[in-house]
Amino acid sequence: MRRLALAALAAAGIMATAMPAFAVTVETQFSPEFQKQLDKKWGVREGEILSKSLTERIERQFAREGVNPARVVVTIDDAIPNRPTFKQISDRIGLDPIRSISIGGAKLSGVAYDASGKEIGKLDYKWYETDISQVYGYGTWTDAEWTFDRFANRFAKQID
Repeated sequence: MRRLALAALAAAGIMATAMPAFAVTVETQFSPEFQKQLDKKWGVREGEILSKSLTERIERQFAREGVNPARVVVTIDDAIPNRPTFKQISDRIGLDPIRSISIGGAKLSGVAYDASGKEIGKLDYKWYETDISQVYGYGTWTDAEWTFDRFANRFAKQID
């Protein structure tokens, strides 16, 4: 019985290495208006956090769906946090980083290209929470990340 389990495990390992690797190049950028918000209101550090989160979510969803464009360019046109950012806290003394919450969300636009540079998909998407009682976010960018997940899911299905 143990030999059978080891053989099955070895076969699974061989199959995993034989499967094609999905290496999507995801480029994130910010609209000029959102870049101004990062500089003045949210903090430049937050742009890096949003960019990394969006890239990871797109890569994960595209791999899950088996979609493998050569390059994806996504622009964050807007994002609103659920909790105060570090810059907001340092700019406004008395703002509570734990108890202060707000409705958040994001607006994105993306274009996917094949290896020859031909556009194979395009998606504009936005979602913002409209009811403060529905904010369950524990993190600064919970609603924006929720929007990133929805965007990645819809974009992958559109390209597929």
